Amino acid sequence: MDVVTGFGWAGKVSKISSTLAAKGGTLAGRAIAPAFRTIDQNKSMHPLSFRKLARLLAPLLLALGSMPTHSAGNRKVILDDDGFGIAQWMVLQAADTDVLGVTIVSGNAWRNENVARALRSLEIVGRADVPVVPGATFPLLNTEKETELWEAQYGKLVWKGAWMKKWVEDTSQSLPAYHAPEVVPDLPEGNPTTKPSAEIAANFLIRKVHEFPGQVSIIATGPLTNLALAQRLDPQFAGLAKELVYMGGSLNPRQQLSSLSAQQFAREFVNSPRREFNFRFDPEAASITLRAPWKKIVMVPVDPSTATELTPALLGRMSSGDTPLARALKKREPGFPLWDELAAAVWLDPALISKSVSLFVDADSRAGPGYGDTLSWAPGYEPGLGEQRETVVLEMNVSGLEQLMTALMTRKAR
Repeated sequence: MDVVTGFGWAGKVSKISSTLAAKGGTLAGRAIAPAFRTIDQNKSMHPLSFRKLARLLAPLLLALGSMPTHSAGNRKVILDDDGFGIAQWMVLQAADTDVLGVTIVSGNAWRNENVARALRSLEIVGRADVPVVPGATFPLLNTEKETELWEAQYGKLVWKGAWMKKWVEDTSQSLPAYHAPEVVPDLPEGNPTTKPSAEIAANFLIRKVHEFPGQVSIIATGPLTNLALAQRLDPQFAGLAKELVYMGGSLNPRQQLSSLSAQQFAREFVNSPRREFNFRFDPEAASITLRAPWKKIVMVPVDPSTATELTPALLGRMSSGDTPLARALKKREPGFPLWDELAAAVWLDPALISKSVSLFVDADSRAGPGYGDTLSWAPGYEPGLGEQRETVVLEMNVSGLEQLMTALMTRKAR
């Protein structure tokens, strides 16, 4: 009788060999792969010798099991955001993606709360293997007090994210609880049991683009503080990435839908068409990031989002199954434009872009009434201070977007 088979190890050895093939590029994989190849080739190994070797290799094998597998054929991407939601689930659910990590920044809420939400959202879809890496808690220069002083001179902002204490006028959307940066409130979807990475987001971003030069896309859907810090720490950072796709900035949006939510969200741009929250929360970071030497930049401003809305009908289609993700989607608040989902969709399927233009883009970081506003120039008109040429998305195939979202949200979790 085959000794290894007799002790029930043949299947385990085969499974271990497959795992090592997928993870052979890691230090642990390189360390223990030869030993298991020897076992696999020598099925008559004495059981006592096998057990001794197994005991020696067990710690390394456990460490290997906790490491994410990175497929060479899949599109590598890092998700940088001030929260976690449908946009990030879209990328995770896509068949050909390799999500290297989720880097978190403050914006709509404080970083620590956003970290908890990202951890829990990954648990819901069974992807706790994806690292959640905490980033910047505060903008580079902007502060809550400075923002209040700005408002006293130039007027109220419609949305201030983590600094928002009350709506200026009646709004149908619920107002998140105002709290200190270190406070993490209980999450409606449940609190996470997993822990974030001990690494800092900027270091993680730098490390990954060096590990996979020219292969890592970055989808940024919050303030750009983490990316600016990475660029300042390592001037090679942006040039080593494959591309940057970001949701931020605003050119000349117009209300396109007639719903109450659409009317209320139009308040943000009807009198200030160049103002957008992700830029306004950290203008200096936006400017640093957009002047970095990326190989390719795709901008998704507010403009195409005015034709979109997370309606109850769309939520119903996406949550039609009885899965953990479907149950989580049922708890989502409707009525919001699909800002971040547009950015995810642009990266997943660029064919959904129905109109775009090539512009040089920057954020206004000068003190004054235009602080944080979007600056843009047609080629040849830019001042030449480091601005980069970007593909700016103006219109999207909304029907195709909703079909993509529904297909991804209802597919079996990867």
